[in-house]
Amino acid sequence: MVPAGRLRVLLGENARTFALVLRFLPDPPREPIALAYLLARASDSVADAPGIPRERRLELLQSLSQELAGEGAVRWSPLILPGELSESERRLMEALPWLLDALAMHPERREILRLWEKILEGQLFDLERFVPGMPPLRREELEHYCGMVAGSVGETWTRLVAGCAPGILLRPLPEMLGLGRAYGKGLQLVNVLRDRAEDRKIGRVYAQDADLEHFTVLAREWLGQGGRYIAALRPGRVRMAAGLPLALAVRTLDLVEGDPSAYRVKLSRMSVFRAVIASLPSLGVGLRTVADPASSARWTSSTGFRKTSSTLTRASNTSSRATASGSTRSSSRSSFARPDSW
Repeated sequence: MVPAGRLRVLLGENARTFALVLRFLPDPPREPIALAYLLARASDSVADAPGIPRERRLELLQSLSQELAGEGAVRWSPLILPGELSESERRLMEALPWLLDALAMHPERREILRLWEKILEGQLFDLERFVPGMPPLRREELEHYCGMVAGSVGETWTRLVAGCAPGILLRPLPEMLGLGRAYGKGLQLVNVLRDRAEDRKIGRVYAQDADLEHFTVLAREWLGQGGRYIAALRPGRVRMAAGLPLALAVRTLDLVEGDPSAYRVKLSRMSVFRAVIASLPSLGVGLRTVADPASSARWTSSTGFRKTSSTLTRASNTSSRATASGSTRSSSRSSFARPDSW
């Protein structure tokens, strides 16, 4: 088993909203999904590091690709110089030997490796495709990219859930895999549309402004399949964990569509809290349970999510005051950052 406390610290520093999603997911499959996320985040940190020359980033990721293709334990130890990564990324890279040891002994090793290899394919695609003078991605290239880095996540999530608790899936596994893949692609496409101005500054044009309407329609179509995926999960913590990203993605896409010229739209902290609270019926828990101290104590005792419930209780109280006063002011926070589309 991977020490949960250490995973939690790394996720808190590197996962943002995804750490909240995992807090609701039961274990298993929380642990293998968290481990897979952190490994993919480590290679993503190298792929996107502006302080590391592009040629060396390619070499580091290609060396990882060779490791993943081998039969033995993965021993990837990229040389990172001072100042090339942020502090949180540096700490993640320092934990990489421990994460790789955990991977080598994990019962879901093959599933995690298969996902990491697919995401790495997308990370290498980024570096090899976006060179000076190259045109923007074609529509089919972007759709393929979304499948590599996020559709694969939906499939892995589904297989891990099916393996540890098959009764949660209410439709046949092949159908759920297809829906899960589309759902992941939809989450990634929302990220791309949200971040397109930032990406353009670093020479990556995933989606042209002229294609915004086309990709908005496509994102809603894929997210619609995500809604079908969630509806086919038995009510409980897996369903809530799977549904929260959808609620946030739909809100983000609404902001992108409402202000296409915005540099980068952000969900307010209150929007995130409201999305969490609106998802509580997936657990069989309503606002009354969260707001009532006695009911909340019983619920947190049964789920083990004492800290989360405390956060949601405060969010519920704040939300009620804001609604009563008509105030819309709130501090902002980042929504999902790649690869947080998980």
